[in-house]
Amino acid sequence: MSNSAALAPSSRASAFLVFSLVWFSSHVLAAGHPDYADALAKSLLFFQGQRSGPQPADQAVKWRSNSAMSDGSAANVDLTGGYYDGGDNVKFNFPMAFTATMLSWSIIEYGGRMEARVHDARAAVRWATDYLLKAAKTTPGKLYVGVGDADADHRCWERPEDMDTPRNVYEVSASTPGSDVAGETAAALAAASVVFKAADPAYSRRLVAAARDVMAFAWQHQGKYSDHVGGGVSNYYPSYSGYKDELLWGSTWLLWATKNSSYLNDLMSLGANDGVDMFSWDNKLAGARVLLSRVTETHHATLQCQYAIRFHPANKLHPSGQRALLDGDKRLEPFTRQAEEFICRVLPKSSSPTSTTPYTPGGLMHRSGNANLQYVASASFLLTTYAKYMAVSNRAFSCQNLPVTYKALRALAKRQVDYVLGDNPLGMSYMVGYGARSPQRIHHRASSMPSVAAHPAHIGCQEGFQGYLYAGGPNPNVHTGAVVGGPDQNDVFPDDRADYARSEPTTYTNAPLVGCLAYFAGSYKK
Repeated sequence: MSNSAALAPSSRASAFLVFSLVWFSSHVLAAGHPDYADALAKSLLFFQGQRSGPQPADQAVKWRSNSAMSDGSAANVDLTGGYYDGGDNVKFNFPMAFTATMLSWSIIEYGGRMEARVHDARAAVRWATDYLLKAAKTTPGKLYVGVGDADADHRCWERPEDMDTPRNVYEVSASTPGSDVAGETAAALAAASVVFKAADPAYSRRLVAAARDVMAFAWQHQGKYSDHVGGGVSNYYPSYSGYKDELLWGSTWLLWATKNSSYLNDLMSLGANDGVDMFSWDNKLAGARVLLSRVTETHHATLQCQYAIRFHPANKLHPSGQRALLDGDKRLEPFTRQAEEFICRVLPKSSSPTSTTPYTPGGLMHRSGNANLQYVASASFLLTTYAKYMAVSNRAFSCQNLPVTYKALRALAKRQVDYVLGDNPLGMSYMVGYGARSPQRIHHRASSMPSVAAHPAHIGCQEGFQGYLYAGGPNPNVHTGAVVGGPDQNDVFPDDRADYARSEPTTYTNAPLVGCLAYFAGSYKK
């Protein structure tokens, strides 16, 4: 990441054009459907190009080699592995854990539609969680939260295989708390435990046990990690939203993974009523509320089953038992309303009088001038997923007096995904290697420089700037599946390697998009 992506939503609304959901749907249908299955395969391949540590024998991205093989040695621990967040060579655990959580949620919701690609998706999750387990369990009382001097790294343009900048190790503890990064790490481990529950039960148990411990740490030692972690870590991924959203998010995932009501009590104690109109690596409120809506639906179905068994004439249960069962369901209902309030804020103004989300003339949500497609992907995932819950329960809701159906949410999410894949004013796919035209000069060190196999000699820190960052021509290594920051508020994209705000890909943009692509791949087969 070349700078923080959690900026305030753009206030420049001059380019905003009102689109109705009917327009969104008919426009896409008229143009046909992208090959979502191909895009899904490519979106998962992207994660291989972001790998840190020893490359496995089955590595398909051949222009990457082993890197950061001594990570953790500064603290006498093994912290090899994990992902680089974007086009740099630093490991930031906060966005990495969010990436793992969203990949896991994508599999939980849409794994059945991924077909053979579900194995690639699980591998992408495991590359992150193997590292996060090291970060969480290596040293009692500590959670490691990052590796690499971010400021020094950003003063260099070099391949990860050539790194010679300091690999500082950063941590949180009881005296230097970080409930935000701890809560997100717990969420990632808990979500992954659900993914691997059937595929690898022993690994699933390790994940959920670690998630419990890290979540307990998050609650017991409360504070923002960016107030305590030194180096450049907090300069690039500070916790703008505070840490209560991660306490809610992590507790929600542990409630889902364990079915332990103590996590319900924890999350109810937060009383988070803030209205939000974005979902990101920093602010998890909208995601937690949508997930709690899923828990509500599942819990309601479970209650019906339990009620049928326990209150059958052949069984006897005191009425207080009935109340206890039903109370848990009722306590979650406010989160469903909050999830719907979020949706009312992200719909176009023509569909919601409470909308606070600008759109480009071409119909793309535009939350920020910096890495905007991360917000598009995350919001689209929540729209698609909440639509799924609505369809299952056969319900609808209203944004004030305007009714909203699950079909309308799916149509809007599809419009956003289709825009990313090339149905836009420039006719450009913003996923590298997908479609007839896609970005050629992405802001990514390893992609922009020759591979070690092609150029075995070391390329120095400063040599990389003039020789590669500012050089013309396309990147020598095609980072297939990478989704860049995207166009500006007027649908303009310069394809400039130095323009990190629009040309840098990130793991936390691809991760929620994986779920959207899997859903549409299952709905619109070629």
